[in-house]
Amino acid sequence: MTTEQAASGSFDPNSVSKVMMVHAPRAVAWRVFTEQMGTWWPLSVYKIGKTNAIDAVIEPHAGGRWYERGDDGSTCDWGSVLSWEPPSRLVLSWDITADWQYDPALKTEIEVRFIAEGEAATRVELEHRKLDRYGARRDEMRRIFDTEGDWGRLLAMFAARVAAV
Repeated sequence: MTTEQAASGSFDPNSVSKVMMVHAPRAVAWRVFTEQMGTWWPLSVYKIGKTNAIDAVIEPHAGGRWYERGDDGSTCDWGSVLSWEPPSRLVLSWDITADWQYDPALKTEIEVRFIAEGEAATRVELEHRKLDRYGARRDEMRRIFDTEGDWGRLLAMFAARVAAV
């Protein structure tokens, strides 16, 4: 916890928040995040399926699947789409356990907000919440999402891809 978080009372042990500015209009940022995840997500290392992952897919509607696709055509679920509000808000369930296995009962949540900052920039706010669902491993998973596996690093990869579009 930073001194600023302690002073403001904003620290939530059950949540990790990251913010990234991207140099693209909001609609472009939304499209790259939701339709082109496989172009920026590091599928060679951030995957849970048994085969080589070649794409990450978010089905474009509430109730849709969020999954990786393997080079053999297989799929491995990561979660589901809880809210689909283009181009401003996306909520996904993250159903991957602390042992990196899919469990549809886990239901941690990732909310991503796309906020226009003028015509050519977008502030992307990501919050991964309900980390208490990891039970005794909450602090371990919070640390991974905050600093080791780092949603911030993933957002930086996303921002680099958006800049290249």
